[in-house]
Amino acid sequence: MAERAQPLQAQDKLTFLLSLVPYLMDHDRVSVAEVATHFGMKPEQIREAVRLIGVSGIPGETSAYQHGDLFDISWDDFEENDQIVLTNRVAIEDAPRFSAREAAALIAGLQYLSALPEHADRAAIASLMAKLSRGASAAPSQVAVESTDSDATLALIKQSVASGVQLEFDYLNSRGEFERRRVDPLRIESLDADWYLRAWCHLREAVRTFRLDRISNPAITDRAISFGAEDVTLPETLFEGSADDLIVTIEVTPSAAPLLADYIPDGAVTTERDGLLRTSVRVSHYHGLKRLLASMPGVATVVEPPEARAAVAEWAAAGAARYE
Repeated sequence: MAERAQPLQAQDKLTFLLSLVPYLMDHDRVSVAEVATHFGMKPEQIREAVRLIGVSGIPGETSAYQHGDLFDISWDDFEENDQIVLTNRVAIEDAPRFSAREAAALIAGLQYLSALPEHADRAAIASLMAKLSRGASAAPSQVAVESTDSDATLALIKQSVASGVQLEFDYLNSRGEFERRRVDPLRIESLDADWYLRAWCHLREAVRTFRLDRISNPAITDRAISFGAEDVTLPETLFEGSADDLIVTIEVTPSAAPLLADYIPDGAVTTERDGLLRTSVRVSHYHGLKRLLASMPGVATVVEPPEARAAVAEWAAAGAARYE
């Protein structure tokens, strides 16, 4: 005697139907057996759900169900071939859709994310990009994320994480010196246009942050990692201060102040004067200060020390001279 399918509770049935309809919309034609396998249910439960979908819909202006107000399927295919083909969809098509430009922007972001070590399941990202393309109000523009010099390093970091082995590289530190580092990669993060690797450094025996464009000659080792992301508590801020940091006083417009949150040391005094906020930031060297100020033109000014003002002024003047 065939085993009877256990009936679903009302809440479970609703949850299942809310999942089944989008699945059927993604598949122009699919067999009952395939759907049963996908959802881990018995074929008769799928057939019962499809029959329920066929009498579901939204009443029209007369508060009565008219032609087109109900979902419909190809009943001949369903009864004779055990195939499910939706022929009429109700309300689903009225849902807001991304514009072609919005979908293209999201797809570009997903392409960017697919390069990160923690997003190893590229199949899921590819599936989401395909759904965004199909669900947009018009065909999205073809986009591609430009490769950078850090892409090869990102690929090695991803391989290191997947293999559970340590990574070695030469790193240009804040003093302009190269050091060979051996690390357990923990996380990749970005700030503006720069990428950073947060890792357990075996030279310093602590968590350190490495900017990818300062990494050279990366290589995967045959040593197993000592620490994974779940073994280490990473600070909330990207940059951690050290005793060698330089403290610089700046003035910044209030609207731009949040952009400096990671650079302001604990206990820094912030005052307001003439519509500007005066506070302190910490940098590992004045070269980093140049880069920081270059990203905030017209909204941030170095106040002191004089060496910091001179370094930024000379750098800006040299850049302006190149336009002559």
